[in-house]
Amino acid sequence: MLSHAFEQGVLVITVHDDPGIGGRAKLLSRISDMVHAYRPASVVVVLDEPAARASMVGVILRVQRLCSRLGLLMSVATHNAPARRLLEAAADESGTSLVIHARIDAAIAGAAALSMAA
Repeated sequence: MLSHAFEQGVLVITVHDDPGIGGRAKLLSRISDMVHAYRPASVVVVLDEPAARASMVGVILRVQRLCSRLGLLMSVATHNAPARRLLEAAADESGTSLVIHARIDAAIAGAAALSMAA
């Protein structure tokens, strides 16, 4: 369901599948633990096609709020255009903005560049 890597100084968390209603809290907890463990690294969450569902928006927004509270940059990458539009519409603009990409490599490079500039 979930994997992670550390690339170019960026924590890259890949969600492979939609965990379903019962698994979202556990997914959020696992992602939160990783964010805390790799802090102060920027975070890129990659939603593979099976995970790029409207139901994942709530999980992503909670991770965004966590990253914002911690002062971390966060991006999301997914090839799924409807999921990107949903995330753009629902993103919390009160804290650190959520950057949404169609390409994983662009998300990682952008997060790495912003981390170095900060």
